[in-house]
Amino acid sequence: MPAARIASADVAKATDLAKRLLVGPALRTGRAPGQLLPKRVALPVFASDALSSVAYAPQEILITLGVAGFAAYHFTPWIAGAVLVVLLTVVASYRHTVRAYQSGGGDFEVAMTNLGPKFGIAVAGSLLVDYVLTVAVSISSAVENFGAVVPFVREHKVGVAIALVALLTLINLRGVRESGLAFALPTYAFVAAMFAMIVWGGTRLALGEELRAETADHTVRGDDMGLTGLALVFLLLRAFSSGCAALTGVEAISNCVPAFRKPKGRNAATTLGVLGLLAMLMFAGVTGLAYAVGAKFGDPSQGSHLYDPSGREVTADPVLIQVARTVFDHFPIGVHAVAVVTVLILVLAANTAFNGFPVLGSVLAQNRYLPRQLHTRGDRLAFSNGILLLAVAAGALIYAFHAEVTRLVQLYIVGVFVAFTISQYGMVRHWNRELARERDPRARARMRRSRAVNAFGCFLTGLVLIVVLVSKFTHGAWIAVAIMVLLFLLMRGIRRHYDNIAAELAVPEGTYLDESIRPARNHAIVLVSQIHKPTLRSLAYAQATRPYSLEALTVAVDAEEARRLQEEWEARGIEVPLKILDSPYREITRPVLDYVRKLRRRSPRDVITVFIPEYVVGRWWEHLLHNQSALRLKGRLLFQPGVMVTSVPWQLHSSDRRKSNPDRDGARPVRRPSDGRHRDDDRDGR
Repeated sequence: MPAARIASADVAKATDLAKRLLVGPALRTGRAPGQLLPKRVALPVFASDALSSVAYAPQEILITLGVAGFAAYHFTPWIAGAVLVVLLTVVASYRHTVRAYQSGGGDFEVAMTNLGPKFGIAVAGSLLVDYVLTVAVSISSAVENFGAVVPFVREHKVGVAIALVALLTLINLRGVRESGLAFALPTYAFVAAMFAMIVWGGTRLALGEELRAETADHTVRGDDMGLTGLALVFLLLRAFSSGCAALTGVEAISNCVPAFRKPKGRNAATTLGVLGLLAMLMFAGVTGLAYAVGAKFGDPSQGSHLYDPSGREVTADPVLIQVARTVFDHFPIGVHAVAVVTVLILVLAANTAFNGFPVLGSVLAQNRYLPRQLHTRGDRLAFSNGILLLAVAAGALIYAFHAEVTRLVQLYIVGVFVAFTISQYGMVRHWNRELARERDPRARARMRRSRAVNAFGCFLTGLVLIVVLVSKFTHGAWIAVAIMVLLFLLMRGIRRHYDNIAAELAVPEGTYLDESIRPARNHAIVLVSQIHKPTLRSLAYAQATRPYSLEALTVAVDAEEARRLQEEWEARGIEVPLKILDSPYREITRPVLDYVRKLRRRSPRDVITVFIPEYVVGRWWEHLLHNQSALRLKGRLLFQPGVMVTSVPWQLHSSDRRKSNPDRDGARPVRRPSDGRHRDDDRDGR
């Protein structure tokens, strides 16, 4: 076993057992098609983010309007209507995107193909930031809603939020199909509960019943009450940008088209259409009910304060819970059902990011904009490294912002609207190119309609992006912009590094082995600490390679020990010459490196092979007692040009424990034919 492999057989076996219990048995690559999702499962997997925004988007509108006092609340329907127009446009635009680009690159692929690498990595960076914020906002909102009924959660919301991220990570590590099945029931239950609340509340209002929220008689006062003119317009734009949080998650389906069953593009477009319809109805219904029942909400950190009739400042429950209590005032089970499914959907909403982020990271890694490890699937056919990276980043944000939804929302949606705008512009360029090649009149008419939809989507999302940047920049959006710029520079740097390495390692055409590659001679050096079986095996192996020259090398840390080694070497009649290096400062690594460098300077075209005897042990604590000097020396020698390092293993008795479990290394017994002949013999005889 090489010295770098520090895990023992017992530890490796225990670790593998724990991993199998947590994430399930490994899946063969050939089972990847079985992990593809039908539409009924894909909807909860990829739509939970957009659907769950109904739990906080209406509330964020009310918080922002509250800065101007209760009088500004009558703008709520108009702002909600504007958000619905944007949502409808984005959904319609992305239905064309998922049909045209089905590789899983989504907005990144659209931008790269039609606008170039700079736009592509700008989109990728913005989406990566948005996915991280999706997890942070959704989990924090879930904890906020849960804390309204469980005081312990409110008091420990950061710890609970991070624990939920860890749980969600574990579920997703089990694979996309199993996570989809786990999330389907809560998502559909949330949709059913929302529509039941909207229909029942709307019916009661239509029948003339007076429904008043528990905060209907409260007073909202803002730090900037009495705003007029441009200041009021600016506030309304900020409320609109907060409400646009309802659009996050729409783009996730375009990044996950490969996860759909065939026909992938049509199934993804259908799922996106259903997502858009449900999101629009639920957002409109909850916002309309909140406005009709007079629900109010304040957040002092944003300049909006809520006071009860006695004049005391209070903290209200989330707006969705207020609406549920008002609509189901004589049916407590309905209130509890809404609360439970809301918490569940908000936790599961982060699953959209857990599916989108790893896939996008894999595409970026494949294009050499992120480390290659993100392109590798785990043994459950999920992009495990991307899932873990997302979990760590989201957990760090939750910790840094204390799981406060309103503070996190200020960073939200900047990234997604950057992606929306650039992607739609790229789709316009796509249709222009297709129209230049197409001659069929009906196909051209269809392409013109698609181009018109994408062009309007580009204009509208670009307008919203400007509004978001202007109205939220000083409230925290600058942090998201700064992170996106850093990611842009980082991805360009990674790509430049990979390109430089590829150019450095490239072999000219028609070249196999030329004189610049083939070494003139091979000088072998066997490192010796004492004369024992590993040393003799290393000497024998080095001789078997037939080097140009061969010598043994030891470092005299202790003069007396070096003298005894020299005497024993000569007494045993070992033919290989032994060279002893003096080390007045009792170092081992530096004298060997200096000697090797001296040989290299003497013959630059020669290669030097250093043979290092190493022990193979079977217990974890034995690694602490052996091979440490070999590890350090090997690590330094690897950086020396023209130097090859060869480990010569010697198996100690403790390593025999590995032999008792050969299946761990993938070995399987070979089944022989019953008549004793080899299968190759049978084949030759046919």
